[in-house]
Amino acid sequence: MASDTNSDAAALRHPEKRNRPASPSLRKPPWIRVKAPTSAEYHETRRLMRDLRLNTVCEEAACPNIGECWAHGHATVMILGEICTRACAFCNVATGRPLAVDPAEPENVGRAAATLGLHHIVITSVDRDDLDDGGADQFVQVIRSVRGHAPGTTIEVLTPDFLRKPGAVEAVVAAKPDVYNHNLETVPRLYPTIRPGARYFHSLRLLDRVKQLDPSIFTKSGMMVGLGEGYLEVVQVMDDMRSADVDFVTIGQYLQPTARHAQVDRFVTPEEFGRYETTAWAKGFRMVSASPLTRSSYHAGDDFEKLRASRDTMPADTRPPSLSRS
Repeated sequence: MASDTNSDAAALRHPEKRNRPASPSLRKPPWIRVKAPTSAEYHETRRLMRDLRLNTVCEEAACPNIGECWAHGHATVMILGEICTRACAFCNVATGRPLAVDPAEPENVGRAAATLGLHHIVITSVDRDDLDDGGADQFVQVIRSVRGHAPGTTIEVLTPDFLRKPGAVEAVVAAKPDVYNHNLETVPRLYPTIRPGARYFHSLRLLDRVKQLDPSIFTKSGMMVGLGEGYLEVVQVMDDMRSADVDFVTIGQYLQPTARHAQVDRFVTPEEFGRYETTAWAKGFRMVSASPLTRSSYHAGDDFEKLRASRDTMPADTRPPSLSRS
């Protein structure tokens, strides 16, 4: 273990050695391979999304877990269209000029939640820097619609950073989702190349702001590994998340969607993910998911139930002070 730590320290001193382009011949290891979706439930979920003219991040982001999740009737709905105003180096969602916001979308999401009989729904979106509120009002309307159509369904939102959109976070929090998720995605050093349109500390402050506004809402954030980061850098992100009182962290392997996207630096082994998981639990997160195939919405419903149960078992005095109150 000591040699691993020394290696990570060296990587931080010489980051250019950690971020060299991966070999074009880098192949997926056995632990990252998944079967193509074939179940009847998968096709039924796909049909419903088409009928209601809804987009899913499962498809747009080429998620490797789509077959498993859709076979169980779980889907992450992506609102505000399928065209993003940003061009992150890791993301498979199309970039360009978005279309007008669909006024029927909230109603359709509510109907989908009811038809699928969802216990838990995840609502995310593209970045909409073209809108005055960044799309916050559409999140609010979708939350209200799901509450109306499927009152027993718990709601998780995975929002963009609402950069330079005053009042946007406040509006979404006031709609009272059960979980507020916003992903930091990667370590600060890699933001200029991997997430150039975003700002690391703005995203961190957003998560802290949610807790300020409503401490009863669980907060969640995730990141990818295999982009050239070092172990110590990932640990520092965990510390930053805890300083913002984030409840739930997800860590998964980055997979290159197309040849135009950032290359995979390396495939992180299951044993290394186990190390990340152990470290995260030790830092006081209420919920941790760290594995090669972990994604923000993977097993989100089951994990929410565990989060809710943890509220009764975690002493209040173990929660760290938030950024703005420290």
